[in-house]
Amino acid sequence: MIAILGAGSLGRLWAASLPPGRAAFVPRPGASSDSIPYQFHPVSGEAFSVDIPQLGSDETPELLLVTTKAGDTLDALHSALPNIPANTPVVLFQNGLGSQQQVADTWPGRPILAASTTEGANRPAPDVAVHAGKGATWVGALTRTAESRLPSVVDQLSESGLTVHAETDILPRLWQKLVINAGINPFTALLDCPNGEILEAPLFRQWITPLCEEIASLMAGAGQDRIPPDELRGNIETVARSTATNTSSMRADILAGRRTEIEYINGYLVRLGDTLDIATPVNRMLTERVQLLNH
Repeated sequence: MIAILGAGSLGRLWAASLPPGRAAFVPRPGASSDSIPYQFHPVSGEAFSVDIPQLGSDETPELLLVTTKAGDTLDALHSALPNIPANTPVVLFQNGLGSQQQVADTWPGRPILAASTTEGANRPAPDVAVHAGKGATWVGALTRTAESRLPSVVDQLSESGLTVHAETDILPRLWQKLVINAGINPFTALLDCPNGEILEAPLFRQWITPLCEEIASLMAGAGQDRIPPDELRGNIETVARSTATNTSSMRADILAGRRTEIEYINGYLVRLGDTLDIATPVNRMLTERVQLLNH
């Protein structure tokens, strides 16, 4: 049994993609133990119904996928992990950076892994989950005890039919995803538009180059590869074009009245800049403006 903590769009994508009977959602404290039924729309082919059970108190999962929002992850794991064996691998699927390190630092003895995925998923209605775009998922160890578990974790995730790769050093992958999220998500939230429409927007065109200059300096300061700002901008714009009609998770959160993950995306970059003594006025401006949308 593969347990999934977080029944949002990504959690539902994995639950529906795994073989029938292979996945179960971890029940939230005090929530109903009823199964979770929904319609799943794959990238190609007809939609189909799934009904995912909740993990029973007597069931021992062999793998735990954590698909909660970054800001909810630590609290959710504090509730869930007392019922999960200490040798069960935990795979974190959070956006941005910061939450993964918090988890690894809190449970250093557990096999904690992080995943970076380009699979697209959304929930246009509470009982509908859509696989919006095929991508790939990279998984790597965050704690020493996770290193030997990586091959089996990749094999288990591959049962879904989704593309999964083992990564010996996951941090560069997480940085790549962070750069894309930092360059797309806040603009889509502030402009209330799908990804592709930011490219011609004055707000984006004014700030994307100085934003990428900040990120390049931060990456170098954090010991990551030195990537020129214009290359970072090119990567961001390529993804914005290839996902032109998609709604970013940050825009979706704003539209649904949910707290965004800005603190773990541009906000993480602001905190990193403070630590490294690198100025981040553009990341700070974007963070503060998105935070205002939540009020």
